[in-house]
Amino acid sequence: MNTSKAFTKFLKWRYRKISDQNFVYILSILVGFLAGLVSVFLKNLTHYIEEGIVNIFLGYVAYFILPIIGLSTVYSLNKYVFKRFPRHSIPTILHALSRRNGIIKRVKIWYPLIISPLTVGFGGSVGLLGPAILSGATISSNISTLFHIDSKTRTLLFGCVTTAAIAAVFNSPLAGIIFAVEVLSLDLTLMSLLPLLLASLSGVITSHFFQGDEVLFRFHVTENFRLKDLPFYILLGAGTAFGSIYFTKMYFKIFELFNKFNNKFYRFLIGGILVCLLLYAIPPLFGEGLSFINNLLKGDHFTALGKTPFDDIIDNIWVAILLLFGITVFKAIATTTTLAIGGSGGIIIPTLVMGSALGNILGKVINHLGLNLHVSESNFTLVGMAGLIAGVLHAPLSAIFLIAEISGGYSLFVPLMTTVAISYMITRRFIKHSIYTQELAEKGQLITHNKDEMILLLMKIDKIVETNFIPVKPSMSLGEVVHKAVAKSSRNIFPVINDEDELVGVLLMDSIRHMMFDQEQYDKISVRMLMKQAPKVIEFEKDTMKSVMRKFQDSSAWNLPVTKDGKYYGFISKSKLLTTYRRKLINFTR
Repeated sequence: MNTSKAFTKFLKWRYRKISDQNFVYILSILVGFLAGLVSVFLKNLTHYIEEGIVNIFLGYVAYFILPIIGLSTVYSLNKYVFKRFPRHSIPTILHALSRRNGIIKRVKIWYPLIISPLTVGFGGSVGLLGPAILSGATISSNISTLFHIDSKTRTLLFGCVTTAAIAAVFNSPLAGIIFAVEVLSLDLTLMSLLPLLLASLSGVITSHFFQGDEVLFRFHVTENFRLKDLPFYILLGAGTAFGSIYFTKMYFKIFELFNKFNNKFYRFLIGGILVCLLLYAIPPLFGEGLSFINNLLKGDHFTALGKTPFDDIIDNIWVAILLLFGITVFKAIATTTTLAIGGSGGIIIPTLVMGSALGNILGKVINHLGLNLHVSESNFTLVGMAGLIAGVLHAPLSAIFLIAEISGGYSLFVPLMTTVAISYMITRRFIKHSIYTQELAEKGQLITHNKDEMILLLMKIDKIVETNFIPVKPSMSLGEVVHKAVAKSSRNIFPVINDEDELVGVLLMDSIRHMMFDQEQYDKISVRMLMKQAPKVIEFEKDTMKSVMRKFQDSSAWNLPVTKDGKYYGFISKSKLLTTYRRKLINFTR
């Protein structure tokens, strides 16, 4: 009780002494620090698992045994301890923004901090960035609830968390800001830019404080872009586009396949065996794959590929190219299967792995065709990463700035823009939405940069339905309607329902006004003779606010009935709909 009173006093002091704008700046620094802390924790814990436990198992067979141990542990924790199987990180955040006013359950603070290191540390072929963002976003959500923050600021703080996590992991503060704007559809203004900058700075400083100058990728461009290489970067853009399409389609196909298993144990058993076989056959698929990328950047594809059944002939460059292509193909399968059976992780790092392999492949092919051509394989490795990020995540600007910051400069800006633009355009031609947004888009719940659509998405049908309409039955006489409905209601429309509470029509005041005082008609005329079909019916479970608005537009009606579970539920009036829309718009744009 004392704690509660002290906190109440603090809130009152805050309202008096600290403006809302300054308080947002303080919170952006706080959540940036916490997101950076979460990112560092996940990375270090995963590293300790790999170094402390994985190294106990020596030999090639470890690539088969360790994933069995790790995935079995994750499955057991999901089923018996947490009693949940994870939804994926960024889609969870997008769903919270569009349908839950930015509220995420507290359990998702620490759930990724336990399950994700176990998944990745024992070989699960997924990344840690997504779980870091989810855990940080959940912390941000609960801080917002604690301090009574409105939904618009919650969204901004989610962007701050995302920015800080990416800045901390990749040491790329600008890419983090752009990623938050592109993927979370933040409305970037001068008012929102400063909190994002503060959060990004907070995340980077936190990472440097705990890890020093250690970064994921140590590479600086040594061979500058040459204009004569531009056609090859155009080709790389096309290649990464088809790689993006392949990854996205494979992702949804594998999830669709495993979702057919009603028994989660069978799903885990079959998927777990598949993952273990893939990791055993192709060791570079083990874990996130950061060392694979770093070795390719250093020009050492032998170490990147590791021990394979083809070691005797790997000196043949075309064999190495085929193996790299195999990694591109099977990384998508291993990553998606790991997630589909209950593993916790993200797809950003796996996407970078696939992109690095594709870029390196093209560089090697050009250099060994015997046409006396030479390109920088490291540069193609970097640009390939950007091309796949742009295609898979539908985040072209994030891809450009991420790779530019990773490589320590902007000398590759022209090839980056070329490859990314082509990859993104081709991918969008075949796949309208990214892995993150596909499910929400199908349900009409996706937040976009379109303000009109965003306002409609943030509106909730249950908040504008009015239920104080008096229903009438088809068998009721005019006299009963006058005495039991009209006399007791201020409405000019009445729902007509049957004995099962199903809507069968509507009765308009205009239909009975001319005969209301003619008592001779009271017993001669029934509701069935006067009622009309509703011009449109709103289905509570299926209709979005966008479709509701369209139904009002198409019908020109002022009131439309709403059904829920097939039963009459209430009415939505055009006046309340437009009033709510205007209020939301004012709150959103102020």
